[in-house]
Amino acid sequence: MAHRSTIQDLAEAAGVSVSTIDRILNGRAKVRGATAEKVLASAEALGFYALPALRERLGQKPTLRLGFLLQQSQRSFYRLIAEALRKATPPEVEVVIEFMEDLSPEAVADHALRLGRQVRALALVSAEHARVSHALETLAAEGVPAYALISELTAGCGVGYIGLDNWKAGRTAGWAITGLTRKPGKVAILVGNHRYRCQEWNEIGFRSYCREHAPDFTLLEPLQTFESAAIARDVAHQLLAREPELSGLYVSGGGMPGVLEALRETGRGKGLITVGNDLTEHTRLGLIDGVMSLVVAHPLARLATEAFAQMLGDLHSGTSPGKRLISFDIYTPESI
Repeated sequence: MAHRSTIQDLAEAAGVSVSTIDRILNGRAKVRGATAEKVLASAEALGFYALPALRERLGQKPTLRLGFLLQQSQRSFYRLIAEALRKATPPEVEVVIEFMEDLSPEAVADHALRLGRQVRALALVSAEHARVSHALETLAAEGVPAYALISELTAGCGVGYIGLDNWKAGRTAGWAITGLTRKPGKVAILVGNHRYRCQEWNEIGFRSYCREHAPDFTLLEPLQTFESAAIARDVAHQLLAREPELSGLYVSGGGMPGVLEALRETGRGKGLITVGNDLTEHTRLGLIDGVMSLVVAHPLARLATEAFAQMLGDLHSGTSPGKRLISFDIYTPESI
């Protein structure tokens, strides 16, 4: 476990007495400007646990660096999240947003550790994996809380979460497909990667609704797109060729641009009830063209605002990372 800096460490680094640091923290000391600068610089260098309190006591406006680790920059959904985060950044926050191009567990874990050691709290989008969990536990031991964004994560230290109730999102997709389809039939489910808990909960909720309210529908085993538009296009082409009587299609993970391309190329788009996630330029056009029937979407401005509120609230109160569920938006061809 990493060494947590103490008041003694800070006093030695700043060249002042322990009692001086104690008086500053308790609001009982007025110090000269040069001394204040030296204490703050030393506290920042050490990553001192009470740095926000020191800044407040010494009359400095607190500045918190919060990190966000998003997925591949070429994916429009994550570019939209980054834009929403920048717009919602509070005045007292310096936001650091980075994208991961390599989504292997080892690369994600290394990137999380690197960014986490530069900020006071870290939020990230990641698949579930022991390497990632270990990285978050390491950061927690160093005093950096972590939050899962969009898709929940687990670790021994406890990880916060800011995102949708994905079980409800999946049930909503089930309600839409079974309600809009004229007669019971086969329904296909496409997932990007089973290790994303959001997609697992989407599927669980979807099956839950159909089992309860639409038992006459046949749900096919999910097919993976590996979060790739090219793979998703091929998988969708094969599915449509294999299942000429398919009634519905639920795309709970990545690769939506490829799925939409396959629906257009085969001419099957308007004959299926297709439901997917998140309003991007691709899904918006899919709704406009009638290739999609409904989109369950993260409200990105609200997601960003709530993320900052949860992270800052936990840091200021000193509590463990908390969980904040955000209600989703629904879009149809007639509502955009």
